[in-house]
Amino acid sequence: MMVLHILIPKWLSIRNKLRFQKESSLWKITTFCLFTSAFWVGTFIVFYRVLSYFQGIPEFGDILAKKLLSMVFLTFFSVLIFSNIITALSTFFLSRDLILIHSIPLPLKHIYFSKFTETAISSSWMLLFFGLPVWLVYGMVYHANVAYYGALVSIQLPFLVICAGIGILITMILVCILPAQRTRDILWLLSILLVAVLYILFRFSRPERLVYPDAFSTMIQYFDALKTPDSPYLPSIWATESLWSLLNGNGGNSLFFQGLLWSNALFFLVIGAWVSNHIYYQGYSKAQETKSRLVSKSSLLDWVVAIWTAPFKASTRSIIIKDVKTFFRDNTQWSQLFLLVALIVVYLYNFKALPIQRAPMPTFYLQNILSFLNVALAGFVVAAVATRFVFPAVSIEGLSFWLIKSSPISLKRLLWSKFWTYLLPLIVLSEMLIIISNYLLKVTTFMMVLSSVTVFLMVFGITALGIGMGAMYPNFRTENISHISTGFYGLMYMIVCAGFIGLVIVLEASPTYIIFMSKIRGIPLSPLQYLWIVISFLSVLVINVLTVWLPMKWGLKTLSEMDI
Repeated sequence: MMVLHILIPKWLSIRNKLRFQKESSLWKITTFCLFTSAFWVGTFIVFYRVLSYFQGIPEFGDILAKKLLSMVFLTFFSVLIFSNIITALSTFFLSRDLILIHSIPLPLKHIYFSKFTETAISSSWMLLFFGLPVWLVYGMVYHANVAYYGALVSIQLPFLVICAGIGILITMILVCILPAQRTRDILWLLSILLVAVLYILFRFSRPERLVYPDAFSTMIQYFDALKTPDSPYLPSIWATESLWSLLNGNGGNSLFFQGLLWSNALFFLVIGAWVSNHIYYQGYSKAQETKSRLVSKSSLLDWVVAIWTAPFKASTRSIIIKDVKTFFRDNTQWSQLFLLVALIVVYLYNFKALPIQRAPMPTFYLQNILSFLNVALAGFVVAAVATRFVFPAVSIEGLSFWLIKSSPISLKRLLWSKFWTYLLPLIVLSEMLIIISNYLLKVTTFMMVLSSVTVFLMVFGITALGIGMGAMYPNFRTENISHISTGFYGLMYMIVCAGFIGLVIVLEASPTYIIFMSKIRGIPLSPLQYLWIVISFLSVLVINVLTVWLPMKWGLKTLSEMDI
């Protein structure tokens, strides 16, 4: 009961926030439910089609379906452990409520179990929530009985507890060795490096070959390609075997693996409480040490920034320099560049590995269609990067924003300075993606120029949307800046960007098709077609201008009217 008393203030704060912001909260919940439903439907359709396709492959279909289930659980297992490690650093060692909690005469075990519950829920709910369509698809395709759906809870709950227990144990041990602030920096760096490496290795393994057995010269090579880390000691394998046994009507085997999951979940609860009793206060004491920098001053960085900011006024230049230095001093920010590099490598490799020659249409035609669709893909990649870096740009000022607002620098200059700070890196990223991928596709000069110019213009709109919407919905009190990009308004920003990119693509589709078919057939364009092409491209230009101007205007108005 004491554990519940410690958790009650968290629940009350959430309830009060919903109560006092009833109208906006209702809108948030409604929007979240709508887009969650859309995501569920999309995931359901994709997995249903994949599993249905596997069912049509004699002998190998079930093997592929089981391997896919194993890969899903293995991915969840890895992500949940890293998520719990990062979350445990905040909940156990850096949270603001710890000072009050430690001043109350409570046994340490009650504090441990309450923080364990908070960590597990905070780091796990979203992943399991969005994994629900996957389990439902497996049940439908394999015509599972009621026992399967009931076992989803009894399998995933101990699985979640095991991941949380492992993550919290690792965190407590690391914090005893290193200060919590340095531990968080190192863990961020290592986790991002690991994700980047795994992402690249997974893509270079070309998993799409598994659905083409004829691509392998021998049956032995095909079975070797199906091998994944099936260690009997991994909880992800126990969860896989338990669900798979139920799908095949083997309830006894499922109960055995569920027993393994529950016994290990209880073990990690007990061992975690025992370890915390011996080392927790030592780690908490170290957590109060001052944070130190992990990245040293770079003269090369100063030189690049100096050239970059040379055309701007002194006040604008000072804001840009401040933002760049702040970015590279925050190890949780700059370390994500490793993940960005991995994203670029895999993105470009996908185009190199495309089996265009096996397509049932002319290669020349397909190359240029893919080039046009590549504009949308590159735009979505840039929007995703902007969600992480550009959208929180205003909120990152934190509680010191009042100092900026009371300074001689106008808010308009502040917003436009942040706009220019992020514009150049995003232009470099987008043009690199579009030009290199078009080169790999061997597209025509017309498509190369059109896609490069279109993406160049879209980056202006995506950046302005990020700064403008970030100014309209700032959060200066967040403890973790990454929560802003993954929150409700970060999701809304991604949706608006997707709508903007889609509108540009739709407007350019018709004139691009007209020009492309004219060149293929060797027929000159008519005056009416010329007029339509000009109107379409001018409309794209007008939309880009409005997308830059309106969000910046609305963001400036919101900040100006805000009381700090």
